[in-house]
Amino acid sequence: MAQITQVGDSNFEQEVIRSDLPVLIDFWAPWCGPCKSIAPVIEELARDYAGKLKVAKLNVDENPVTPTQYGVRGIPNLIILKHGKVREQIVGAAPKTRLIEAIERVLA
Repeated sequence: MAQITQVGDSNFEQEVIRSDLPVLIDFWAPWCGPCKSIAPVIEELARDYAGKLKVAKLNVDENPVTPTQYGVRGIPNLIILKHGKVREQIVGAAPKTRLIEAIERVLA
């Protein structure tokens, strides 16, 4: 089963920026309804793209520095980074098909 990596301000550079694989990072908070609604989709994507894409979650309440650096103002906010650079960003609870399209563009 694919692992979702919990990241924060302290390990973001190591786990995300320096990752050999592209990283889908889910900026979320426990009180966010849309964040909860897309959580199962994020888990499915982690399984579907295991070995090709790293999936990480960052709680914006506990880790305020990193979301600020990436201009995250609304959540859920999904950012795909490749070689430490933002390649795709999706704000809001997007359908799985839209997330797959963004992932495929980055992996291509």
